[in-house]
Amino acid sequence: MTVPTPPPSPSGGPSPEVLAIERALNRITYLNARARQHTRLMALAGVPLDRAGAALLRQVAEAEPMRPSELAARMSVEASHVTRQAQQLQRAGYLTRVADPEDRRAQRIRITEAGRDAVRRMREVAGHSMEAALADWTPEELRQLAALFNRMVDDFLDHADSLGEEGGAPHPG
Repeated sequence: MTVPTPPPSPSGGPSPEVLAIERALNRITYLNARARQHTRLMALAGVPLDRAGAALLRQVAEAEPMRPSELAARMSVEASHVTRQAQQLQRAGYLTRVADPEDRRAQRIRITEAGRDAVRRMREVAGHSMEAALADWTPEELRQLAALFNRMVDDFLDHADSLGEEGGAPHPG
Protein backbone atom coordinates (compact mmCIF):
# COMPACT_ATOMS: atom_id res chain seq x y z
CA MET A 1 0.00 0.00 0.00
CA THR A 2 1.39 3.39 -0.99
CA VAL A 3 1.06 6.22 1.47
CA PRO A 4 0.26 9.51 -0.27
CA THR A 5 2.88 12.19 0.17
CA PRO A 6 1.45 15.24 1.91
CA PRO A 7 1.84 18.66 0.30
CA PRO A 8 4.73 20.83 1.47
CA SER A 9 4.10 22.84 4.58
CA PRO A 10 3.70 26.57 3.86
CA SER A 11 5.04 27.34 7.34
CA GLY A 12 8.41 25.78 6.58
CA GLY A 13 7.68 22.75 8.79
CA PRO A 14 9.00 19.24 8.26
CA SER A 15 9.53 18.06 4.70
CA PRO A 16 6.83 16.01 2.99
CA GLU A 17 9.11 12.96 3.18
CA VAL A 18 9.55 13.28 6.94
CA LEU A 19 5.80 13.77 7.40
CA ALA A 20 5.15 10.64 5.33
CA ILE A 21 7.58 8.67 7.54
CA GLU A 22 5.94 10.04 10.69
CA ARG A 23 2.51 8.98 9.41
CA ALA A 24 3.81 5.50 8.52
CA LEU A 25 5.33 5.15 12.01
CA ASN A 26 2.00 6.12 13.57
CA ARG A 27 0.22 3.52 11.44
CA ILE A 28 2.69 0.77 12.35
CA THR A 29 2.47 1.75 16.03
CA TYR A 30 -1.30 1.43 15.86
CA LEU A 31 -1.07 -1.97 14.19
CA ASN A 32 1.46 -3.18 16.72
CA ALA A 33 -0.60 -1.96 19.68
CA ARG A 34 -3.87 -3.65 18.72
CA ALA A 35 -4.96 -5.84 21.62
CA ARG A 36 -6.48 -8.52 19.39
CA GLN A 37 -3.23 -8.89 17.44
CA HIS A 38 -1.20 -9.13 20.65
CA THR A 39 -3.56 -11.71 22.13
CA ARG A 40 -3.36 -13.84 18.99
CA LEU A 41 0.45 -13.71 18.86
CA MET A 42 0.78 -14.54 22.57
CA ALA A 43 -1.61 -17.48 22.17
CA LEU A 44 0.41 -18.81 19.23
CA ALA A 45 3.62 -18.40 21.25
CA GLY A 46 2.05 -20.03 24.32
CA VAL A 47 3.03 -17.03 26.45
CA PRO A 48 0.20 -15.65 28.63
CA LEU A 49 1.44 -12.06 28.92
CA ASP A 50 -0.25 -8.74 28.38
CA ARG A 51 1.45 -6.13 26.18
CA ALA A 52 3.19 -4.39 29.08
CA GLY A 53 4.57 -7.65 30.47
CA ALA A 54 5.75 -8.80 27.05
CA ALA A 55 7.46 -5.45 26.38
CA LEU A 56 9.24 -5.51 29.73
CA LEU A 57 10.36 -9.11 29.28
CA ARG A 58 11.78 -8.29 25.83
CA GLN A 59 13.67 -5.31 27.27
CA VAL A 60 15.20 -7.39 30.05
CA ALA A 61 16.16 -10.08 27.52
CA GLU A 62 18.14 -7.53 25.50
CA ALA A 63 20.21 -6.18 28.37
CA GLU A 64 22.39 -7.16 31.27
CA PRO A 65 20.62 -7.38 34.62
CA MET A 66 19.63 -3.85 35.59
CA ARG A 67 17.99 -1.95 38.37
CA PRO A 68 14.27 -1.31 38.00
CA SER A 69 14.97 2.45 37.80
CA GLU A 70 17.36 1.89 34.87
CA LEU A 71 14.81 -0.29 33.13
CA ALA A 72 12.11 2.35 33.65
CA ALA A 73 14.34 5.02 32.11
CA ARG A 74 15.16 2.76 29.18
CA MET A 75 11.45 2.13 28.55
CA SER A 76 10.39 5.73 29.27
CA VAL A 77 7.90 4.64 31.93
CA GLU A 78 7.47 5.24 35.65
CA ALA A 79 9.52 3.05 38.00
CA SER A 80 6.30 1.89 39.69
CA HIS A 81 5.15 0.45 36.36
CA VAL A 82 8.35 -1.58 36.06
CA THR A 83 8.09 -2.75 39.66
CA ARG A 84 4.51 -4.02 39.20
CA GLN A 85 5.26 -5.73 35.89
CA ALA A 86 8.53 -7.23 37.16
CA GLN A 87 6.73 -8.67 40.20
CA GLN A 88 4.15 -10.34 37.96
CA LEU A 89 6.86 -11.69 35.65
CA GLN A 90 8.82 -12.93 38.65
CA ARG A 91 5.76 -14.79 40.00
CA ALA A 92 5.34 -16.36 36.55
CA GLY A 93 8.98 -17.53 36.62
CA TYR A 94 10.20 -15.30 33.78
CA LEU A 95 12.34 -12.94 35.86
CA THR A 96 14.37 -13.08 39.02
CA ARG A 97 16.06 -10.49 41.22
CA VAL A 98 19.76 -10.58 41.99
CA ALA A 99 21.95 -8.47 44.24
CA ASP A 100 23.52 -5.44 42.59
CA PRO A 101 27.30 -6.04 42.66
CA GLU A 102 27.88 -2.27 43.02
CA ASP A 103 25.46 -1.86 45.93
CA ARG A 104 24.40 -4.99 47.82
CA ARG A 105 21.35 -3.14 49.21
CA ALA A 106 19.97 -2.72 45.68
CA GLN A 107 18.66 -5.38 43.34
CA ARG A 108 18.78 -5.95 39.63
CA ILE A 109 16.25 -7.70 37.43
CA ARG A 110 17.50 -10.68 35.43
CA ILE A 111 15.72 -12.94 32.96
CA THR A 112 15.40 -16.66 33.74
CA GLU A 113 15.67 -19.56 31.31
CA ALA A 114 11.85 -19.70 31.22
CA GLY A 115 11.87 -16.01 30.33
CA ARG A 116 14.43 -16.54 27.56
CA ASP A 117 12.33 -19.36 26.17
CA ALA A 118 9.20 -17.17 26.24
CA VAL A 119 11.00 -14.35 24.41
CA ARG A 120 12.34 -16.82 21.84
CA ARG A 121 8.80 -18.11 21.18
CA MET A 122 7.37 -14.58 20.97
CA ARG A 123 10.06 -13.56 18.47
CA GLU A 124 9.55 -16.71 16.45
CA VAL A 125 5.79 -16.17 16.14
CA ALA A 126 6.18 -12.44 15.41
CA GLY A 127 8.90 -13.23 12.86
CA HIS A 128 6.69 -15.73 11.05
CA SER A 129 3.86 -13.21 10.98
CA MET A 130 6.14 -10.50 9.61
CA GLU A 131 7.62 -12.92 7.10
CA ALA A 132 4.13 -13.74 5.81
CA ALA A 133 3.25 -10.03 5.54
CA LEU A 134 6.47 -9.30 3.63
CA ALA A 135 6.39 -12.43 1.46
CA ASP A 136 6.33 -10.43 -1.78
CA TRP A 137 9.45 -8.45 -0.88
CA THR A 138 12.76 -9.51 -2.41
CA PRO A 139 15.68 -10.43 -0.13
CA GLU A 140 17.42 -7.23 -1.27
CA GLU A 141 14.38 -5.10 -0.34
CA LEU A 142 14.27 -6.77 3.08
CA ARG A 143 18.00 -6.10 3.62
CA GLN A 144 17.52 -2.45 2.63
CA LEU A 145 14.52 -2.07 4.91
CA ALA A 146 16.36 -3.64 7.84
CA ALA A 147 19.41 -1.44 7.31
CA LEU A 148 17.39 1.77 6.95
CA PHE A 149 15.06 0.94 9.82
CA ASN A 150 17.99 0.20 12.17
CA ARG A 151 19.72 3.38 11.05
CA MET A 152 16.54 5.37 11.75
CA VAL A 153 16.14 3.88 15.24
CA ASP A 154 19.81 4.56 16.03
CA ASP A 155 19.42 8.16 14.85
CA PHE A 156 16.24 8.60 16.94
CA LEU A 157 18.10 7.28 19.99
CA ASP A 158 21.11 9.52 19.33
CA HIS A 159 18.81 12.51 18.90
CA ALA A 160 16.90 11.69 22.10
CA ASP A 161 20.19 11.32 23.99
CA SER A 162 21.37 14.71 22.72
CA LEU A 163 18.16 16.35 24.02
CA GLY A 164 18.30 14.68 27.42
CA GLU A 165 16.05 12.06 28.93
CA GLU A 166 12.75 13.40 27.58
CA GLY A 167 14.15 13.85 24.09
CA GLY A 168 12.07 14.79 21.11
CA ALA A 169 12.40 11.60 19.16
CA PRO A 170 9.36 9.60 18.22
CA HIS A 171 8.51 6.80 20.62
CA PRO A 172 6.61 4.33 18.42
CA GLY A 173 5.54 1.84 20.99
